[in-house]
Amino acid sequence: MFTVVDWAVLAAYLLFSLAIGLWVSRGNKNLKEYMFGGGAIPWVAVGISLIATSVSATTFLGAPADVYGDNMTFLMFQIGALLSIVVVGFVFIPRFRTAGINSAYELFEVRFGSKAVRRLAAVFYCMHLLLRTGILLYAPSLVLAQILHVDLKLAIIVSAAVAIFYTWFGGIKAVIWTDVMQFCVFFGGGVLVLVLISNAVGGFGEMAALASEAGKTKWWDASMDISNARTLISAGFAYAILEIAIRGCDQQFVQRYLSCKDVKAANRSSVLSMVLGCAVSILFYWVGAALYVYYKMAHVATLPEGIGQNDVFPYYIVNCLPVGVTGLIVAAICAAAMSSLSGAINSLSNTSEHDFLGWEESKGMGGLKRAKIWTVIWGVLGVFFALFAATQQGSLLKNALFFTGLFTGPLLGMFLLAFFVKGLKSWQVVVSVFCGMASLVLIQGIPVFGVPAVLGGIFSWPWMPFISMTTTVVVALLFKFFEILVGLLTKKD
Repeated sequence: MFTVVDWAVLAAYLLFSLAIGLWVSRGNKNLKEYMFGGGAIPWVAVGISLIATSVSATTFLGAPADVYGDNMTFLMFQIGALLSIVVVGFVFIPRFRTAGINSAYELFEVRFGSKAVRRLAAVFYCMHLLLRTGILLYAPSLVLAQILHVDLKLAIIVSAAVAIFYTWFGGIKAVIWTDVMQFCVFFGGGVLVLVLISNAVGGFGEMAALASEAGKTKWWDASMDISNARTLISAGFAYAILEIAIRGCDQQFVQRYLSCKDVKAANRSSVLSMVLGCAVSILFYWVGAALYVYYKMAHVATLPEGIGQNDVFPYYIVNCLPVGVTGLIVAAICAAAMSSLSGAINSLSNTSEHDFLGWEESKGMGGLKRAKIWTVIWGVLGVFFALFAATQQGSLLKNALFFTGLFTGPLLGMFLLAFFVKGLKSWQVVVSVFCGMASLVLIQGIPVFGVPAVLGGIFSWPWMPFISMTTTVVVALLFKFFEILVGLLTKKD
């Protein structure tokens, strides 16, 4: 039961988040300070912020549910994450830092000489992130509404309002420093839950032994089955492409790299985020295993009849945690949700100001005022999409995965072309991108409209960005090949 003490803990956390935003806003004198913190934010804080933005509330709630219903094989995703860190560190970060850009997608105008390509990339990014933000705000609010016994719309609006407020005031510095606090609450909440459950079943050793007996600790599957996401080829290789697309092409990440003082500091922040991400995954997968032991093996408590695996952790939070601790865990869920929203709307504001409007930092305080307006606009749109998600009956996860592959894969292909292929015309890039998107429609169909896939069932979801990225690059290279061939034939004649 959510008591007065729990409400006090939750309220104190929300107020403290607002206080941080107000405190760091003092140094924002221009657009560069607001968007990049003057390029002098400590790399440790940036690294923590990177993982705080990545994990989201779905990690807090979804990872335990996944292990409760299956096992820990998704830990192999960390292999893909490690590979992505190496690629991003050697290929992406140095180029972003030396290009003199204020937005990731400004690079396309520099390389291809086309504002159209730059704005197309920005549109793809905004569409993907807005959809993702809506779902990441809706999913935890659904749980919060159940725990707090409040209306779902109210839960969405309140958590969003706090994030919008401190982001509007403090910009990237507010986002990063609240992320640091939110990660501590998020991670600390997970540790506390694991300790409490382990003690209730006889200690961590006993809990681990029972979890292993139940098959919950299995984390390795060397199968090469591409139709299964829980295999080494899918989780280790294909997922690495998805991680590269996110860590190398997402404005949220690029903006943080540019907030560090140099390439070395940016790379340190990236490595730290990967290490912390691995720790988060291990922690919350063990929470899921512990919950299974608690209810199914040790029988410390019983679950209501017919409860689904996604509802087990919320049920435990409400009914089994001590007074005050429940408030802390709910605050951790809010922390993850607000972190996802604040980072998103700040980066969307930067994209709007630089990529769509083309106004640069030299415009002074005018750019800062517009950026703050964009922050509110994108925040409101994020709330709208979360409320829209609440009205949908289909699989939100399936739709989200479709749009992730649809936009992130071609974006990664565009960056690879910008880095390594010279002389491409802008129309060739655009056509290649749409071919990449079309290839994914063949593989997945269009779930949101009920359009079936022509080649469905062959690839699991981690392969979607790989497919759309590869198609984009191959089509562009074919354009380049035929252009060179025609040139040689013409010269010969």
